[in-house]
Amino acid sequence: MNSLHVDNVVKSFNGKVILSDVFLSCQKGEIKGLIGRNGSGKSTLLKIIFGTVRADSKFVRIGDKVIKNITYGRNLINYMPQDSFLPNNISIKDLINLFLHKENRKSVLEDDYIRPLLNKKNQALSAGERRIIEVLLLINSNAEFILLDEPFNGVSPIVGDYIIDCIKKMKSSKGFIVTDHDYERVMSLADSIVYLQNGYLKKINNKSELLKLGYFPETQFIS
Repeated sequence: MNSLHVDNVVKSFNGKVILSDVFLSCQKGEIKGLIGRNGSGKSTLLKIIFGTVRADSKFVRIGDKVIKNITYGRNLINYMPQDSFLPNNISIKDLINLFLHKENRKSVLEDDYIRPLLNKKNQALSAGERRIIEVLLLINSNAEFILLDEPFNGVSPIVGDYIIDCIKKMKSSKGFIVTDHDYERVMSLADSIVYLQNGYLKKINNKSELLKLGYFPETQFIS
């Protein structure tokens, strides 16, 4: 079974170290939660893994294949950014047909949340509608590992629960790394949690450890 292995990730901005020798791993069949304060570097780490941000140093491998850049990771890693990536002026039905391989389209086209939106265009969607489409496109892609940055952003509690169910249904065939403002959902969804602070990752076993680390999610949101 392939695994995602990330090691020796170092990233600095203007002389300030954001990520310092970060190690992270994810197995197929695993959902890993990534938590940290605003500006701690969570999104930067996911972009480095995916290949859209250059690191000072990094080592990323899936199975026996070393992922040097976004081209090497094609069909192996997919990343959903915080901001919407859906193009305008194209119907959601056409977008699904363009984005997904034929064998993966049916379940999305027939999804109860998606069916009423098929003839709409991206600019006519609410933020929540847009987000659930983006999540379903990513998790139904052929990639073995999915990096989700703010999957619950702008969605209602009911849709948030549905997104969790959709991710869990795909868990047996993929590995996930998920970060979101809604730390409660991340902790309830994930098999394991890591906390990013001062450039380093630390494994978290329960909420009390977050409090000891000075993280107060009730008042301190994460990006």
